[in-house]
Amino acid sequence: MSEAIERDIVEALIAVRDRAYAPYSAHPVGALVVSESGRRYTGANVEVAHYKGICAEASAIAALASAGERELREVYVIGPGEHLCTPCGDCRQRIREFATAETRIRVVDAEGRLLRRYTMNELLPDSFGPENLGRSSTLGD
Repeated sequence: MSEAIERDIVEALIAVRDRAYAPYSAHPVGALVVSESGRRYTGANVEVAHYKGICAEASAIAALASAGERELREVYVIGPGEHLCTPCGDCRQRIREFATAETRIRVVDAEGRLLRRYTMNELLPDSFGPENLGRSSTLGD
């Protein structure tokens, strides 16, 4: 991919990934989300002994929601290697809750090089969202 990720975003992703608590899987993951206001929120995966930890994306989205924000402009995910570390199914649904039609999801390698970019509809086609429950949705589909 020819798109370059801003250096400060890469640095923040690497730093938060390196602070992950992953003693069981040894698979640290970091996420950075950008809200509609432009504020950035980071999160790392946190594992616990009973194997029901929290993913990096969920951690970052929780920070966004806790700050009172409700829309995602961008989502970045970084794993420990050169392979795709895409959001799990649960995180795809969490992203969907706060996504708009313009939200972009980018997955980078361990050094911050772009591996793949997605729209919400590419990441979770035919998704179930607020509109399925009679609520308004920011996705616009």
